[in-house]
Amino acid sequence: MKVYCLSEDPNKPCFVIKLKSVTIMLDCGLSAHSVLNFLPLYPIPDWKPNKAAAWIPKNFSDPQIEGELNECMTNQVLVNSAPEFMTPLTKLVDFADIDVILVSNYMTMLALPFITENTGFKGVVYMTEPTLHIGKLFLEELVDFVEQSPKPNVAKYWKEILHLLPPPLCNSFKPHTWKQLYSLAQVNSSLTRVQMISYDQKIEITGALTVTAVSSGYCLGSSNWVIYLESKKLVYVSNTSTLTTHPRPMDQVNLKNADLMLLSSLTQAPAANPDSMLGELCLSVAVTLRNNGSVLIPCYPSGVVYDLFECLSSHLDSTALGQIPMYFISPVAHSSLEYSNILAEWLSQSKQNKVYFPEEPFPHAQLVKSGRLKHFKHVYTDDLWNDLRQPCVVFCGHPSLRFGDVVHFVEYWGTNPQNTIIFTEPEFPYLEALAPFQPLSMKAMHCPIDTSMNFTQANKMIKDLKPAVLILPERYAIPPNGFGHKNEFVIDQIDRKVLTIKRGEVISEKLDIKTVNVPFTTEMVVSVTLNELQSGLKASKFTAVLDTKDNKYKLDILRDDLLTNKTTEPYLLETLFKKTYEWGQLDIDRFLRALTNEGVSDPKIEHNAHGYTIHLKSEDTLIQVDDKSTHIFCEKMDKNWRLKLRSIVMECLNSF
Repeated sequence: MKVYCLSEDPNKPCFVIKLKSVTIMLDCGLSAHSVLNFLPLYPIPDWKPNKAAAWIPKNFSDPQIEGELNECMTNQVLVNSAPEFMTPLTKLVDFADIDVILVSNYMTMLALPFITENTGFKGVVYMTEPTLHIGKLFLEELVDFVEQSPKPNVAKYWKEILHLLPPPLCNSFKPHTWKQLYSLAQVNSSLTRVQMISYDQKIEITGALTVTAVSSGYCLGSSNWVIYLESKKLVYVSNTSTLTTHPRPMDQVNLKNADLMLLSSLTQAPAANPDSMLGELCLSVAVTLRNNGSVLIPCYPSGVVYDLFECLSSHLDSTALGQIPMYFISPVAHSSLEYSNILAEWLSQSKQNKVYFPEEPFPHAQLVKSGRLKHFKHVYTDDLWNDLRQPCVVFCGHPSLRFGDVVHFVEYWGTNPQNTIIFTEPEFPYLEALAPFQPLSMKAMHCPIDTSMNFTQANKMIKDLKPAVLILPERYAIPPNGFGHKNEFVIDQIDRKVLTIKRGEVISEKLDIKTVNVPFTTEMVVSVTLNELQSGLKASKFTAVLDTKDNKYKLDILRDDLLTNKTTEPYLLETLFKKTYEWGQLDIDRFLRALTNEGVSDPKIEHNAHGYTIHLKSEDTLIQVDDKSTHIFCEKMDKNWRLKLRSIVMECLNSF
């Protein structure tokens, strides 16, 4: 088996595994960290504050670079162009060879159009129903954000002079591989390749193996994957949570005792406790509102934002601030709120129980009905500004602050020190996100909320699940930057074989498959007669045809057409009708005596670590013998000699 790593960020994973002639891609995450190197796209074209001046390197003059770079008030240089994203590696694996893509959750499918479109991809994409529908919302929102403020120019030349640029731009990771976003048509085309599956449903892949999705507990419809190959079990664990939130809890039972575990997507905020961060957020919101300020929370259109609606509304009620309105602004806001309330089977038990009362599983349904939570498509719609009442709380995207409606609100509210912006998504360093908007008077708070497992929880899970081999991103073997040698932020590498992998690397791991399940046909079962050898033990000897097709095997009875076919070789017929069956290891002394009786007088034996090699120089034949097999290499073009040699080998084995 081979494992390929196509992603730089473990939280935007993309792996490919090849085993038994099947090629499987595990997730296709899209890293948006690269967009921080670009100027923001303003959703209202006629309203663009001029806070960044044109910039070129000192003592450098080239007309190609003009207009490509701008310097912010913080002296940070950004690219004046449409944002570009870091996609999975394209040259390590030919996407046309991929048989299936297994998607774990809607956050790890945002590079799907880059994989399936214009690459020759002919495979199938498997994911759960919520992953498909919510992932579609994420993709549509992302395209809408970027396309609503198109840039007239495409900056390219800056990538050729990285060595002349200041940090952090000069430290950009392989910017030549970055790509501009796909179109909505490409999104829709890629989603036509998706087949929805349920938890615990067994999906057969080309007859060679079976895959099953089990709940990971991270978000609606999120999955871990179990791959069964003959007697071997492989598990892929991605974005998993043991916390009690709105999704169905994690299923650990199906992950136990795997022959190999591939781990990714642990928490991006290892030092931050989600409950503590949520508490700090609620307190900060309440303080800001009491001071007559408004709160801006950059967010994605699904996921943690549902929990924020619930917890924040409850906290505001308890602090006599229940009259404060909340606004959810996204081109997919309505669809997100509506869809989340019809996914009962994918929710935690407490959320499911509410459906049978009947009662909406999420409080935001009641918040919308009562008018406390209002949703709008865009910041530039008249309905929003006719309704907007301050102080208030606004949820909108994108968390990078490089595109989306949040860009307008940062500028609109940034000059008021009574307002607060609170960052909850740990993916983007908040100071870098704010750089193009400085100087800002509004307060900024960082409350990263990541419900994925932390390293302590992951180590406990691994200890409980007992995988024989563990493959993990290289970053998980060393403490994160700023945490020194703290071992609580690394994965333990004891009690099992551990392999690390990083972008562009390939790992080979041998799966020692000793047995293959071969079913009998119904006719074959009927034809077999069992004889009792001893109490409780029955056996039978039989002759059958082994049929192999599409990586599947079956034993069938001998058909008359095979026995009467004139082209059937005599030695094959002899084999079919023989009364004895060979087994065990070759008796070498007996074999040498038999060769001598056949006139072969020059056998030369060489011993090796696995057995021995017999060289018959006069017959131009080489025989390799080990514990499990015997291989004969005969250059002599004499069919009778080859059959005779075969008969001698068979005679020197045990038989019954």
